Amino acid sequence: MKNIFNSEFVDKVEVIQDYIENFDSKGELFGNGKRNKIKLFELEGKVINIKSFKIPHLINKIAYKYFRKTKARRSYEYATALLAKGIGTPQPIAYFENSNFIGLNDSYYVSEHLECDLTFRELVQIPDYPDYDNILRQFVKFTFKLHEAGIEFLDHSPGNTLIKKCTDETYQFCLVDLNRMIFHHKMDFEQRMRNFSRLTSQKKMIEVMSNEYSKLYKEKSENEIFDSMWKATTKFQEEFKRKKRLKNKLKFWK
Repeated sequence: MKNIFNSEFVDKVEVIQDYIENFDSKGELFGNGKRNKIKLFELEGKVINIKSFKIPHLINKIAYKYFRKTKARRSYEYATALLAKGIGTPQPIAYFENSNFIGLNDSYYVSEHLECDLTFRELVQIPDYPDYDNILRQFVKFTFKLHEAGIEFLDHSPGNTLIKKCTDETYQFCLVDLNRMIFHHKMDFEQRMRNFSRLTSQKKMIEVMSNEYSKLYKEKSENEIFDSMWKATTKFQEEFKRKKRLKNKLKFWK
C-alpha cells in the first residue's frame, strides 16, 4: 500500500499503518458513514481523524490509478496548500492508496481531528443562534480571504466549515472535506459569487453576506453583489431540486 507522510509524523508511521490495516475493527465511528467512513483514533494523547473513501466503480478505479489524483491524495495536498496560504484546516498527517493491477481499491486520508463549536449549518438552521450576525459576517470575511488567495472551494457547503469561538467576539474558521478545489491565479466576480451558491437558500442570509462582501470587494456595488449572489443561489437550488425529482422518479420505476 502506497503511503505519504507529513514529515512531522514520520515517527508515527507504524502506529498509523496499524490503524489503516485494522480500520474496520478499530477506532470510533464519526458521523453516519453512509458514503465515506470516518473514524477517530488516539495518537499520543491527541485525536486523529482517518477518512476511508468509498471504493470507486471500475472506470474510476482505472482513472484514479493512471490518470487522476485520488481523493485521499488531493485532500492531503490541498490541506498542505491551504495551511501554506494561512487558511485554517485540520493538519494533514498522511494519505494511503491501495491498488491492484486493475486500479485503485481503497484510499485513506489521515488528519488531526478538530473539535468545533458549530458549523455554518447551525447558522442556516437556527436564526437566533447566539452572536449570529457577527459569526455570519466573519464567515464572509473568511470566504473573501479564500477568494483573494485564488481558492475556489467547490464543496463550500453548510457542513464543510468548522467554526470555533476564540474570544467573545472572534471566531476561527476551518475547511474540511477538501478533495474538490481549484487554485486560481485570480478569481473573477462570477466565480466568487457562484462560490456562495451552496450555502443557504435564505434571502435574509444572502442580504447580510452580500452587504459584508461589498465592504471588502470594491469593484462592485452592494446591489450588484446581492443580485449575482442571489442569482447563483437560486440557480443552484433549482438544479438541486431538479436532480432530486429525477432521482425520486428513477427510484419509483425500479
